[in-house]
Amino acid sequence: MNQTRTFLIFALLAVAYLLWMAWEKDYAPQPAPAAVASAASSGAVPSAESSVPGATASSTPSAPPSGSTTNAPAQLITISTDVLRLTIDTRGGSVVRSELMHYPSEPRTKKDPDPAPVRLLDDEQAHFFIAQNGLTTVQNANSPVAPTHLSVFQSAQTNYALAEGQDELKVDLTWQDASGLKVTKTYVLKRGSYTVTLDQKIDNGASVAWQGNAYEQLQRIAPPNNRTWYQNYTDPAAHSFLGAAWYSPQDKYETLPFADFQKKPLNRAITGGWAEMLQHYFFVAWIPPTQEQNTYSTSIVNPDTAQPLYLIRAVGPSLSVAPGQSATSSTRLYIGPKLQGTLDQIAPGLELSTNYGWLTVIAQPLHWLLSKLHAISGNWGVAIILLVLLLKAALWKLTAAQFRSGARMRKLQPRVAALKERYGDDKMKMQQAMMELYKKEKVNPMAGCLPILVTFPVFLGLYRVLMESVELRQAPFFGWIHDLSAPDPFFVLPAIYVAVMMATQWLTPTTGMDPAQAKMMKVMPILFAVMFAFFPAGLVLYWVINGATSLAQQWFITRQVDRADHKAKAA
Repeated sequence: MNQTRTFLIFALLAVAYLLWMAWEKDYAPQPAPAAVASAASSGAVPSAESSVPGATASSTPSAPPSGSTTNAPAQLITISTDVLRLTIDTRGGSVVRSELMHYPSEPRTKKDPDPAPVRLLDDEQAHFFIAQNGLTTVQNANSPVAPTHLSVFQSAQTNYALAEGQDELKVDLTWQDASGLKVTKTYVLKRGSYTVTLDQKIDNGASVAWQGNAYEQLQRIAPPNNRTWYQNYTDPAAHSFLGAAWYSPQDKYETLPFADFQKKPLNRAITGGWAEMLQHYFFVAWIPPTQEQNTYSTSIVNPDTAQPLYLIRAVGPSLSVAPGQSATSSTRLYIGPKLQGTLDQIAPGLELSTNYGWLTVIAQPLHWLLSKLHAISGNWGVAIILLVLLLKAALWKLTAAQFRSGARMRKLQPRVAALKERYGDDKMKMQQAMMELYKKEKVNPMAGCLPILVTFPVFLGLYRVLMESVELRQAPFFGWIHDLSAPDPFFVLPAIYVAVMMATQWLTPTTGMDPAQAKMMKVMPILFAVMFAFFPAGLVLYWVINGATSLAQQWFITRQVDRADHKAKAA
């Protein structure tokens, strides 16, 4: 197979992959639309009492405590560290807003050098996504009732900030009822960390024992898709997984898109697991202690409203606190980016939150190698260039054989043309004569296949890395390219690749090419220009450098073959 057919194979594979992505986007199941128009006018998303879990002991679970009514006074408190700014509602001690200080929501520009940080958790109706926690109570005679995520806590102040030189910040929220039961929620944040520790301490000052469970849950609406058709194909978030996921040591990592919440609900006891909600580049996860068994479940709250809430929950083991005694339930909450190389240190399997899908086996090693090259170069675009050079060095002998065969085939064009005249329309005899000619001249027409079998999977793997890796989000290159994960704003790189491709076609032999194939070759530069205009700039940069180095190698090999022929004739 010559270089021309190699290009055709790549074009067909690339178009097939794009068509598959388009089909997934257009025909994959979507969350149910609004049920009725009247529901849309109902106002903010409610924290309904139906979202309060029942206790797991055999006795009847209690209703929420009397202090949990929706008109009870509550307030918002702000907790700030160097990397996180959290807003906690004293109603339930829930985290209702989170801002990631090191991740701007928009690329920095001269007009806006300091854009607002990414807001992950959000209590606004259009983006509703909150992290809740509380206690359920097994109702016995005269048993005190512990606070759920609907109960109002008290805070000593409304603003907490990590001071200079301080490495840890603790924030206490307290709740106490008339029976003497007291619950203290303590949030612990550390400098440079996106992991928040939560302790719920239960002090039983009542005259009877308290029994119940601690629970944590995430609730959010399915974000609306307001993208245009162009954004659906150029915005990386349009192709990223959005929904819930969980991990267990036995079954590893499992995902549940919003569209499947009703038909594939989760209800399972897992030891050493965790639960999360994901979106593009970022996620929120509740991570119980690894030795603790929790019951994980999913559900839809207010399913008949315009904006149903999708919920994933973890309910801990049964707790029993005798009068005059205390007990503490601990868990962790991760609110932040999908930073590879660090997540597995927080919890086993957490690094799987960066979901490359079926390309994981290629994309993960590529990300690791790119990270090493970035550590050397300090620029992700330069790291991509170095990746291409390493790949070309590894495949030098294979591609050299490909180009050497192509150069020899080019010299055989007059003889192939003579065979066409001799055999006319007898294609079978023509092919037999051509194969005999190739064998005699030691030309391998299949030499171009193996390099493309290696480079195309790398191309797809790098596509997933650029789409999913938060490290490359808004990563600048040089000049006009301010974001390698977004398309080239001025289409310069696609234009450069078209020029490289046309130069490669000029060096490529057309031996044995039928008219249909020749026409396809003429339109291929236009096809690639359109296709690459929608691809991330980093991916087009990869293919530009790959094409340019291949062109240089092809020219060098062709010159070598020409010199060898001249020497042979001179001798």
